[in-house]
Amino acid sequence: SGFPADRLRETQTFGDGLGFDSLMLTDLFAGLTRKLPGLTMDPTWFTATATVGDVITYVSGQFTDTPAAATPAPTLTPEPRSTTVTPEYRISDFAEVRAIEDRLSGAAGLGLSNPYFLINDGVTRDTSIIDGNPVVNFSSYNYLGLSGHPAVVAAVQDAVARYGSSVSASRLLSGEKPVHRELEAELAALLGTEDAIALVGGHSTNVTIIGHLVGPEDLVIHDSLAHDSILQGCKLSGATRRPFPHNDHNALDRLLTEIRHQYRRVLILIEGVYSQDGDIPALPAIIEIKKKHQALLMIDEAHSVGVLGATGGGIGEYFGVDRSDVELWSGTMSKALAGCGGYVAGSAELIRYLKYTTPGFVYSVGITPMNAAASLAAMREMRADPTPLDRLRRNSQLFLRLAREAGINTGDSENTPVIPCIVGDSLKTLKLSNALLSRGINVNPILYPAVPEDLARLRFFITACHSEDQIYDTVKILAEELALLSEE
Repeated sequence: SGFPADRLRETQTFGDGLGFDSLMLTDLFAGLTRKLPGLTMDPTWFTATATVGDVITYVSGQFTDTPAAATPAPTLTPEPRSTTVTPEYRISDFAEVRAIEDRLSGAAGLGLSNPYFLINDGVTRDTSIIDGNPVVNFSSYNYLGLSGHPAVVAAVQDAVARYGSSVSASRLLSGEKPVHRELEAELAALLGTEDAIALVGGHSTNVTIIGHLVGPEDLVIHDSLAHDSILQGCKLSGATRRPFPHNDHNALDRLLTEIRHQYRRVLILIEGVYSQDGDIPALPAIIEIKKKHQALLMIDEAHSVGVLGATGGGIGEYFGVDRSDVELWSGTMSKALAGCGGYVAGSAELIRYLKYTTPGFVYSVGITPMNAAASLAAMREMRADPTPLDRLRRNSQLFLRLAREAGINTGDSENTPVIPCIVGDSLKTLKLSNALLSRGINVNPILYPAVPEDLARLRFFITACHSEDQIYDTVKILAEELALLSEE
């Protein structure tokens, strides 16, 4: 994890002290057990408040007869690893499979319905149909209502007629279609960059790009609330990975001051709008830090393109920064852009390199004609009619104002359509989601371990499609159900 041994202290905690997240703790478990065969780690004991000294004691206690309070672990001679292990060959016996079954059956045992994989019939706009009943929908990110828009539907139908349902090859070989080039030119124009590359999935775009650009000699440093696609890309890369406290650019500066000199390349990873909290990073300050430490910067704009900026151009337009100050602008077309797939925008040199070498692009079929055409039409519609973007902002401001006036904990959400209702208890959050659905409001719970237990929440996605009446009614019902929940 990039910590010099001489800088570690027994009193430092792994959470606030060292900034470890759940994936880093898992990596630590694996490293300790590889180094010391025969060591067993109990994840329930090992929390973010554990100190370096606690771990030394925990580990040394399994190999020595010294008291539990013993200080630094002695030099250990691990027992040779047994050549025989118990085979695991039934999927149903995997511990992680059983854990999912236990969680689902536990909720059912409490009389709560599963809030996930609900079938939403029809085009998802302000409402959808669940089990034959119309509900007001706050669980999807059709921010501008362009999914299902007549112009987008027509473009999709035309693309299928022209090019079929698949391009049937990698774009590097025989899969390149005119609609791909048009899409990438429109993306670059929207984002203010020289060029762009479109890939088949938003999540896989971050994974393959990060894993491709940096390696074991490098450092990836990311916001502590970064999306799973960023974390998985970091892991794939083999680079040293360090999180910095959420939206704390001063902590980022201090961390780079301490360790930048140890690494060949440093890639800073942030998001344009954070998908759990609905807040925005201080991009100008982060750009200055990136320049100071000669680092690269990549911004995941999944929830900021089509949302921030005068024309929906994202966080770069929102702050008015020079787009060339950021090396990689990435995102997904599955949200405001009404399609499916991921993209990276940047310099012509970068995009040319990525198109010829990125594994997730070179060795994958090209994005489908329908999805390319959908997002291309959505961007053209955004440019032609700014009304939905204006309405999205008014609706978001209205929901947030009403929720705060009602005493609802909306965390740090500000100026975005992502608004949490923080409950702080997974079971209560699940009950609240069930209660709202029974009253015609669909909003999904975000539970532990996706977020810490004390930050379990409902997450509302506001769209341009919602009416003011729907927003007023929803906040009123939410406040009523929260009051009932607090009485239990």
